[in-house]
Amino acid sequence: MDEENTLKLYFIPYLAAGHMIPLCDIATLFASRGQHVTIITTPSNAQILRKSISDAVIHLHTVQFPSKQVGLPDGVETMTALTNLADSAKFYQAAMLLQGPIGDFVEQNPPDCIVGDFMMQWVGDLANRLQIPMLAFNGFSLFTVAAMESVRKHPFEAEPFVIPDFPHQITLRAIPEKSSTGFLEYLLEKELTSHGLIVNNFAELDGEEYIEHYERITGHKAWHLGPASLIRRTEQERAERGQNSVVSADELLSWLNSKPPNSVVYICFGSVCHYSDEQLYEIASAIEASGYGFIWVVPEKKGKEEESEEEKGKWLPKGFEERNREKGMIIRGWVPQVVILGHRAVGAFVTHCGWNSTVEAVSAGVPMITWPVVGEQFYNEKLITEVRGIGVEVGAEECCLMGFDKREKLVSRESIEKAVRRLMDGGDEGEQIRRRAQEYGEKARQAVEEGGSSHKNLTALIDDLKRLRVKP
Repeated sequence: MDEENTLKLYFIPYLAAGHMIPLCDIATLFASRGQHVTIITTPSNAQILRKSISDAVIHLHTVQFPSKQVGLPDGVETMTALTNLADSAKFYQAAMLLQGPIGDFVEQNPPDCIVGDFMMQWVGDLANRLQIPMLAFNGFSLFTVAAMESVRKHPFEAEPFVIPDFPHQITLRAIPEKSSTGFLEYLLEKELTSHGLIVNNFAELDGEEYIEHYERITGHKAWHLGPASLIRRTEQERAERGQNSVVSADELLSWLNSKPPNSVVYICFGSVCHYSDEQLYEIASAIEASGYGFIWVVPEKKGKEEESEEEKGKWLPKGFEERNREKGMIIRGWVPQVVILGHRAVGAFVTHCGWNSTVEAVSAGVPMITWPVVGEQFYNEKLITEVRGIGVEVGAEECCLMGFDKREKLVSRESIEKAVRRLMDGGDEGEQIRRRAQEYGEKARQAVEEGGSSHKNLTALIDDLKRLRVKP
């Protein structure tokens, strides 16, 4: 390796699984091209990330997370451990306090470029002070960022509303909470002061029309480098990505191997989205009525991990697990999602439309049943269903501030079952959606191969950063 021509890059992720995992994948992309990469995080998060980077030349630098300083229990270092808005605010305050120890490390060991999560809003100021280029990462699709920018420039008051000045006519039924949009708009505005935006997507899915739209209305450069999860080539690499699974990949694959192609519905709403017992009952009733096999991931309720199996299952219809013992799996906790999505037995994915889940499903060619919960997920839903036609909507209309907030409206079992059947029953509509999803899966894989759009973008970005380094 030509050490003199190697870039020294620092990656600073926000401390939540949905931020750390994709940024770690992106860091691995740079390391795979021979760049000198360091991820700066906290001790417990470093242990999680270390499994994912065992074969990559990536360094980890840790700083202590000031949990006690903000009134959080010792050892709380990730958003996944939180269950209420007050603790989320304390957690963010602690993340802002990391500016001190991380800033000291960066100043003493300056890199050629910092890649910072936009939630760590102080990273841009640090980079500017040291006159180092900073690339921003927010974990959204560019379609969603462009939609947010259009809405920010043309505020709305009533719902439903049409996104103004947009390539497609997109109508949203749910308006995000004002308390969340103000803060998010501030972060997006600050993001525009960076050298450019890194996007965990491929240009063919966002579409040239949205890349051009974003650059036209912001004057900012976006670099599509994904889907970054596709850098995990082997089953073992996919299984070790993220936290420890409560079910082994071998057990999951063995169960899936016993099912016919496209016969299983995968249901997962991410690691920080929790539904009421009443809503879980509706989901259970719908999936049983549909008759299809299923893998249903339900996050553990924090503070209730010691509940008995009977208590944990009180939200299920009586006798549900006995009746569906052969047909389905209910998993309480973390699973290797890319392993599940990549199996031929999985025919549909019921998802909250978080971007990581979305782009992982696209990469696997799996059509989606969309059930957004918080702000940006409602934009992602429209890209999936209306713009690219690779999913169907379940009909969620309530936008929450956080994934664990209580919802006023239930999505009925009838709506859920109807959406499942639209994709799974073998009708013309479902088959057309499935075919398009598989086509986008192939485009995703081509994008990250040599000569593909994302592969070329990474080459161009590395060259661009090297040119910046030699400028006087």
